[in-house]
Amino acid sequence: MKRLGVNIDHVATLRQQRKEGMPNLVDAAKMALKAGADGITIHLREDRRHIQDQDVFDIRSVAPYLNLEMASTDEMVGIALKAQPNACCLVPEKREELTTEGGLNVVQHVDSLKPRIQKIKEAGIKVSLFLDPSTAQLEAAAQLGADIVELHTGHYAQLSGTDRDKELYEIIKAADTAHQLGLTVHAGHGLDLSNVKDIAAIPVIEELNIGFSLVSRALFVGLETAIQEMKVLLV
Repeated sequence: MKRLGVNIDHVATLRQQRKEGMPNLVDAAKMALKAGADGITIHLREDRRHIQDQDVFDIRSVAPYLNLEMASTDEMVGIALKAQPNACCLVPEKREELTTEGGLNVVQHVDSLKPRIQKIKEAGIKVSLFLDPSTAQLEAAAQLGADIVELHTGHYAQLSGTDRDKELYEIIKAADTAHQLGLTVHAGHGLDLSNVKDIAAIPVIEELNIGFSLVSRALFVGLETAIQEMKVLLV
């Protein structure tokens, strides 16, 4: 069975609408773990639209495995070094976007990424890079010493029919390439009960990170049930 990282960003999105301390993110993390999540994922965005700095430390205290998504900036690296998550997933970030729209351009940003990746790795934190299924990007990630690549499945999730099949083929090729380069392979973005099985069936993918669809489903069936429904499909 694949590992499931549950992203609880959008529990924080709801909290930030009223800023009255509820729903409580630590409670959400505990519930997700009780339901079978193998880890917790959160994205500390530069505009702090959902996850806040203190959340990182609070959730770290209860999560045996915390994956911190963040932009590659000196500020975020500093927070990561203090919080000591198990992994940092470096992602592209634009303030005007609703959600992450694509993979990190490692090839273009090698010079700025290299020292930040080195600092994170020296602190004993695994480095993950969120990438589109591109051989050039995967090769650059390996050269920079990344431990993990998380393949962006957002485009796949938005497609259907033969277009989705073509994108799935690209993801399969990229996953195999990453594995051959010695990288641990994860995947995520846009995955839900209707589209996750083909991604979960890719042998070399070890972990899927899923958030929005689980939190949305939880409104109707509860978070524990939403996670358990997803876990059944990750074989």
